[in-house]
Formats: sequence, structure tokens, C-alpha cells
Amino acid sequence: MDLLQPLHLPPYPFKITDENGQLTLFDEIRKKTIIITPEEWVRQHFVQYLIRQKHYPKTLIKLEGGHKLNGMPKRSDIVVFNSSGEKILLVECKAPSVTIDQKVFDQVARYNIVHKIALLAVTNGLQHYYCVIDFDKQQYKFIDELPDYRR
Repeated sequence: MDLLQPLHLPPYPFKITDENGQLTLFDEIRKKTIIITPEEWVRQHFVQYLIRQKHYPKTLIKLEGGHKLNGMPKRSDIVVFNSSGEKILLVECKAPSVTIDQKVFDQVARYNIVHKIALLAVTNGLQHYYCVIDFDKQQYKFIDELPDYRR
């Protein structure tokens, strides 16, 4: 497994350091150095994609936010807010080796029971799926591309 494998996202000039055999990078959202795992590699690329390509302000992005689901602690990979503090995007990241299947969609749907966000994304860095939810009609539809940030 290539920890720093190329993804189907633009490459970014991360500052990668080898700390005693563990590769780390500086996470500009959490403002700390973190160990690179395959899932973290995808999360960091997707965050940069949100900021640089889709113009989401980095101050409105929260990583690994905790929440409770049926009394159990869970972590959402990426939650994005608008300038009013409302949640506008939930992203579930998986390692590139993880197939995006019904199980993954079920996981993000369960997390969204708590968040109630109308725009969802699921990615393993190689495949990306975007979905818009209409809570009133209890319907969802897949969309081809993630919309740019709108104030």
C-alpha cells in the first residue's frame, strides 16, 4: 500500500515530515501536525479541494467533529458551515482501498440523522459521490459535481 498514493484530486504541496518512521503533515484546519494514514491522506486532499477549487472558507470547515448517534460517540470526517453557522456539507472520507458501497452510504446517512445537512459527499480519494437531500419530500438525488461555496 502506497501511503502517499496519487488521488483523483488535485495534488497539493503538503509539508510532509518523517518523524521516527511515521509520515506526518501539518493540518491547517486543526493547526497541528498529524500522522498520515490512508484515510487522513484523502481527508487532507479533500479539504484542500474544498478550499482551493470550490472556495469554501477554511474557517468554516471542521474536521473530525464529535457527535452522538444512539448514545454512541461518533466522528464526522468533514463538516462545513456557512457564515451563519448552519451546517451545509457533510463529507465522509475513506481510505483509497475502501470500496464506496452501500455500507458507506448507510454510514453517512446515519451520521446525517444527527446533522440534517442537505449536501453530502462520500470519497475514497479515487471516487467521489455527491448527493442533495430534500428533507421535506424525503428524497435525495446524486449530482455530478460539488457546488462552489456560496455566501
